[in-house]
Amino acid sequence: MTEKDTAGQAADERVIYQIHHQTTYQYSLPVRLSHQMLHLTPRELAWQRCLSHQVNIQPAPALVRSYEDNFGNVIKAFSLDTDHSSLDVVAESWVELRPRLLPAHSMPWEEAVALLSYQGARPLPPEMLDASNFLFESSHVRIKREFIHYAEQCFTPGLSLLDGVRALMLRIFDEFAFDPAATTVSTPVTDVFANRRGVCQDFAHLMLSCLRSVGLAARYVSGYLLTQPPPGQPRLVGADASHAWVSVYCPGRDGQAGVWIDADPTNGLFPGTSHITLGWGRDFLDVSPLRGVLIGGGQQTMQVAVTVMPGEEAGELAFAV
Repeated sequence: MTEKDTAGQAADERVIYQIHHQTTYQYSLPVRLSHQMLHLTPRELAWQRCLSHQVNIQPAPALVRSYEDNFGNVIKAFSLDTDHSSLDVVAESWVELRPRLLPAHSMPWEEAVALLSYQGARPLPPEMLDASNFLFESSHVRIKREFIHYAEQCFTPGLSLLDGVRALMLRIFDEFAFDPAATTVSTPVTDVFANRRGVCQDFAHLMLSCLRSVGLAARYVSGYLLTQPPPGQPRLVGADASHAWVSVYCPGRDGQAGVWIDADPTNGLFPGTSHITLGWGRDFLDVSPLRGVLIGGGQQTMQVAVTVMPGEEAGELAFAV
């Protein structure tokens, strides 16, 4: 999903959104058994508060379990063991966001790489150990020379980490075209790099590949983006979509805590109060909104409808569940 940059907000401004996310599967044959995991619960963060969250599932399972994965994301899991020819999952959330500030200063990117690099017998604080989970290849993220060469033109010697992230984000934004028809969820990131086309998930995987290839820790962030309808046009129900961006770790000095810097290469901006965070992981597979296995079903089709509404508009609209 794309959006043009907007004016900055006052530091004390708070905004509230309603998010309505509906996923519907239709099966050509009955499904005998289905196990599903949902990543649809917004995270609690310093700048984000989940005011309410509920999930409606049809057919209704006997039990829905909630737990946290290894990255601290909330997962809801359920099973259906009676025959069904469709599955409908509706998540509705109310979220409050406040503006987040970028660090006033950040260390040179080479220093961050050195601090994150492995050194035998050197103890690491827990947050550095956590960040090290995001240094390596994963299912959709590759570490390759071509990504090093691409990133080196942005991460010049002595440049601050923040400025390097900004330069790489803007380069991807300028050089790659948003094209929903160009890729699928299984398109390799190397193909995205060669063809210079894709969607937000592709650009996040590409930026992660570049960052990890030069030795920086970076994670995939899944969420939503508020989009503005054309002037004079109403907001379209179900016309939005899930969004994805990246978050880069900047270590702290002298015992100070490090910070994570979010960057959206699809839109060429640092996320603010238009970006709603669901969760994060190594890549899309760790935080796909709905993922599962089933027995039976034959051919299946899937429809997804997402609506992100400012709180003052949400009261004017009743969603049919």
